[in-house]
Amino acid sequence: MSFLTNLLFRSAARTFGGGYDVDVSKLPPLGHDGPMTLMAIMAHPDDIDFGSAGSIAKWCAEGWTVYYVLATSGDKGTHDPAFTPQELAATREEEQRAAARALGVKQVFFLGYPDGFLEPTHELREQLVRLYRTYKPDVVLTWDGFRPSFNHPDHRKIGIAVRDALFPATRDRLYFPQHAAEGLGEWRVNEILLVGSPDPNYFVDVSPFIEQKADAILAHSSQVQSHDRDELIKQMRSRGRRPGGRGLVESFKRVHMRSSQRAQAAEEAQKQNGAAQPEATPPGAPDAPERAPEPTQAH
Repeated sequence: MSFLTNLLFRSAARTFGGGYDVDVSKLPPLGHDGPMTLMAIMAHPDDIDFGSAGSIAKWCAEGWTVYYVLATSGDKGTHDPAFTPQELAATREEEQRAAARALGVKQVFFLGYPDGFLEPTHELREQLVRLYRTYKPDVVLTWDGFRPSFNHPDHRKIGIAVRDALFPATRDRLYFPQHAAEGLGEWRVNEILLVGSPDPNYFVDVSPFIEQKADAILAHSSQVQSHDRDELIKQMRSRGRRPGGRGLVESFKRVHMRSSQRAQAAEEAQKQNGAAQPEATPPGAPDAPERAPEPTQAH
């Protein structure tokens, strides 16, 4: 990357309030100031739950509103000759709904693209932008579409499509202007969580939610070989005790796009409080009560 290109990249990241040059270790954890809205967007039924069900269960328990979006219905994912593609798609959609119910997910959407042939088309981008503008997620969770290791093509394509829709299309009204006629305004997502990244930087302790994670995984009965719940929980706990590991965590790459409206409002109120000056005490009036120290703005 040339010096000029690097300079322009960093300037753009500062302008848009975040990006890959933000040190997320210095940011507070997601949801520290209250429940958020999260939209998890993956290629196939079971993609979200195998990698993130513990985190989803945790966030739902904390009052978050969570939506699932599946680009395909997984109509190719079987070795069972008894299934037709249509039967398999219907089975996997119902399995995904059952898994979502086990975690507390509010709603599941299926976009209906053919399994194995997903492409980041303009049509898919419009559908994703419409979902963002309609349901207004603070956080979007998806695959890391740019990881260099071997990856399912649909995983790559949905990761790319999700981010292409996030910026700049969702925030700029002239992308898909028909949305305005339907009452949908621009929207800006605050954070992205990437699953399967080779360099994760955000870790969620899911130890209290392992049983719910197991229930969500086992709901995908057409995709698992064993249905022994106790054995699955035992295996997950054993993996969490590996020497040198982080414990029972789910790992993501967190990309900070901008501060939430809630955080911006708190920062603005803090600035205003800091700028306010105490009124002068009239002669002869009793001394004003001692003022508490003004809070220091967090960086």
